Formats: sequence, C-alpha cells, structure tokens
Amino acid sequence: MKPIILYSQPDCPPCEITKKYLQEKGIPYIEKNVKEDHQAKNELVKKFKSYSTPTVVIGEKVFSGFRINEIESELSKRFPNQSRC
Repeated sequence: MKPIILYSQPDCPPCEITKKYLQEKGIPYIEKNVKEDHQAKNELVKKFKSYSTPTVVIGEKVFSGFRINEIESELSKRFPNQSRC
C-alpha cells in the first residue's frame, strides 16, 4: 500500500485541520512542507498538477485544497475499520 502524502505549508489553517483529522483517525501519512522542501514543491506542481495546499495523495487519487469529505470517503475504502467523523 502506498503511503498517504500530505503536501502542506506553514500558516495554512486547512493544512492544520487536515493533519489533525488524519492524526485523530490514526491514519499514517507523510507530510511534505512545500515551503521548506523544494523537491516537494516540484512534485506537487509537476507530478500532481496542484498549486494549493493542503494536497493529499491517497494511492492514485489527488485531492487539492481542503476537501475533507472526499478525503474521508477515500480513506474509508482503504481503512474500513476507522470510525468516521
């Protein structure tokens, strides 16, 4: 199973809410800060065609911006035993 990746940046309230959501659900993820990591920013733009944070990559699905309902729906497929909000 591919890891879940969260592209974020400092001072981004939607990024913080997304991190908190994943942590509360016990969902493991890799955070990539696009302000500090130039390679992560290049990945975000070139590979995933996204220019906004948070961007969450779950398998082959890419969720740009704050789309917690869509993220939750996709996570429920991967982690069916996790409780929903």
